[in-house]
Order: sequence, then C-alpha cells, then structure tokens
Amino acid sequence: MSQAVPGGSQEAALAAWLQEHVGRYVHGEVALDTPLFKRGLDSVAMLSLFGEIEDTFGLVLDPADMWDQPTVRELAWYLAALSAGRPRTFSPVRTVFVFTGQGSQHLGMTAGLYRNSTSFRRHLTQAAAAVLPHFGVSVTEMVLSKDPRIHETAVTQPALLAVEYALAMTLLEEDVRPQAVLGHGIGEFAAATIAGALTLADAAELVSHRGAIMQELPTGGSMMATCADPFEAAEATAGEPCVSIAALNAARATVLSGDLAGLGRAQERLDASGISSTFLEVTHAFHSPLMEPSAPAFQTVARRLSGGKPQVPFYSTVYGRRYDGPLDAAYWTRQITSPVRFADATRRLLAEHAPTHVVEIGPKAVLSPFLRRIGGDNGPKVLPVCRGPQSNAVHLAGVLSALSAGPLVEQEPR
Repeated sequence: MSQAVPGGSQEAALAAWLQEHVGRYVHGEVALDTPLFKRGLDSVAMLSLFGEIEDTFGLVLDPADMWDQPTVRELAWYLAALSAGRPRTFSPVRTVFVFTGQGSQHLGMTAGLYRNSTSFRRHLTQAAAAVLPHFGVSVTEMVLSKDPRIHETAVTQPALLAVEYALAMTLLEEDVRPQAVLGHGIGEFAAATIAGALTLADAAELVSHRGAIMQELPTGGSMMATCADPFEAAEATAGEPCVSIAALNAARATVLSGDLAGLGRAQERLDASGISSTFLEVTHAFHSPLMEPSAPAFQTVARRLSGGKPQVPFYSTVYGRRYDGPLDAAYWTRQITSPVRFADATRRLLAEHAPTHVVEIGPKAVLSPFLRRIGGDNGPKVLPVCRGPQSNAVHLAGVLSALSAGPLVEQEPR
C-alpha cells in the first residue's frame, strides 16, 4: 500500500528516505551529492530501488531516470516534482563555487553591492571585523574610499578574503549551496572557510599574516603570462633556477614566476618559438622559489591555528584534485611555493560533479574565460557573481535568478 510523500520539506524527507534505502544496497553511508553509480548502485539494484519507491510513494520511474538524476539530492528533487505534478523534465541546478585569486582586486571593488545589498553588507562587515585585529585597517573603508593601497600585497590578500567570504555567504543565505568548492591561490582560503575547514577568525589571521610576511620580501621578482603549454614552459625555463611555473590555468595558459632577469631570458626563448607572453603587474614572484623565505615565519603562525577537514568537497589547486585531508599548517605552507594547478583541479571537479553552473566568486571576472574553455561547448554555464567595477545588486539579482534564488536588495543607506 502506497503512502503519501512526507509533508513539510518534501525534498529533505525524500532525501533521508533515499539515503537510508540506498545505504542498504551499498552497505554504507551515501552522501547527498555523490553519484550513485560511484557507490556501486548498478542498474539491477536501481530497478529494485525504483520498485520500493513505487510501492512506498506510488511514483513510477523510468530506468533512464537513474542517469538523468544521478545523486540522492537530485532524485529527491525529482520525486518531489513528480509528487507535486510538475513536469517530468524537472532538472535541479547543480552549482559549484570557484574563488578568484590575487589580481582580481580593483579600486572600489564590490562597493555597489555594499551600498545596495543588505546581506552582502552584513557579511562584509562581519569579515572586516575578523580581519581588523590583524590588519589594522577597515576593509569596508578601503573598499568604499577606493584606497589605492588595495594593490599592496599586505592589503590585497585580507581584502580579497573578506570580499569573497561575503559574496559566498550572500549566495548561501539565498539557499545557493555548492556541491564543491575550488580556490585559485589566495582564493583557497575563502574556499576552505566556506567548506568548513577554517573558521572565519582563523582564515582572517592566516591571510593577514601571509600578506604582511610576503610584503616584507625583497622586490625584484615578477610574473609572466604565456600562451605556452606546460612542456614548452618547462623548456623555456630550463637552466633558470629562480624561475618556475606558477600557474597552469588552462590549455596554453601557463604563468611563469621568478626573478626578472631569468623571466626575460625565458621570454626570449618563447619569442623564438613563436609563443607570446606578457609581464603581469605584480610586486613579487608569487608561487616561485623566491617566496621560500616567507615560509618559516608563516608556518609559525599557521601552527597556532587548527585547520580541519573540509565538509564540502574541496578541490585543491596545490594537488590538482579533490583533497579530503586537513587544511592545516603543512598544507598552507606548501601552498606558498607550489604552482597553482587550476586546470587539473577544475577538470576533476567538472568530471566528478557534472555541475550545471559554475559561479566565480571574486570582485572581478578573471577565471571565467578559463572555466568556459575547460568546460567546452557542452560544459556548465559560468556565472561571475561580480563582473567588475560596475557590478551591483542588480547584477547579483540576475545571478540569483539564474540559480533559482531570490535577492535581497534595498536602497542605499543614508
């Protein structure tokens, strides 16, 4: 005898029922967003499960639904849609968050959102308060006053943490929840905080000290964006001990970092092979051997704090894959000199979660072109939550609409 789909939060009740029953088939716990076939639920077991669903809820499913709704969360949404008489083409949004790194900062970043979004203003104020004891300057004041110091490393890093945390929390408050997170460089700290591996207070302390320690390093290093693939970049830097690959962003999008003289020679070699390159406007050679002197002082600070394991799938750009270990002092110290394996981590994330939408979280769209290139023509829709200096609550409303959420917008405070 069939029973009605549980009332209240239908999707939550259905998800709990599915987790219990699927768990019996696979002899273990089943996460909401893990594809069922990866847990060993084959077509025979799925047909048996569908029979239980029909007997219990009176809802008839087609075997093809196993592939169209591959996770417990999606299947629960689909069952709730069927129960409510909504179209069978119901397809939930599957979102992942990608946090931008250094270089996305700009004068007055997110000032329009601060003035017009209640939620963003509240979360930025919270993040700024966490940073203030270690930073000594109000992030919100720097944003609103368009302070040019925003481009100094000691300022950029904690300011980006505060802004990215506030942007992500604004989305979470509107019930936009990521299936996974990924951060580029300094963006990994905001990603780790949203994933539950760092508290906001610990992230603020870590990033503030990180930026200050790096700023104290001697200048003389630089970074260079190239159209080389990793092998061509390695050939160009052969024999240059102070130059290394700093970031692998996409196919033929490799960044080199190191001392100016060595980068100049690498550029000459690339030019001779017909490969274009351009120097970036940075103060230091990030993610290169020249950053090694900052590691001991930073590690001393990091060891005072406890980094836990992420509670949301965390795709590490240090390792280029999902990372389930603790995000502790060892991880963050290694990150300082490790290349940013953005392309590898992104490919793994897209393959393992098949998101419908990738949200770039940062004050300016920097990674979106790389994300679209990696995703290809049939990849997920890429939505930067901020396009640049002109972004405001109206643009945020459009992003939330695309993600099936609703914004909180109000008039500018007086």
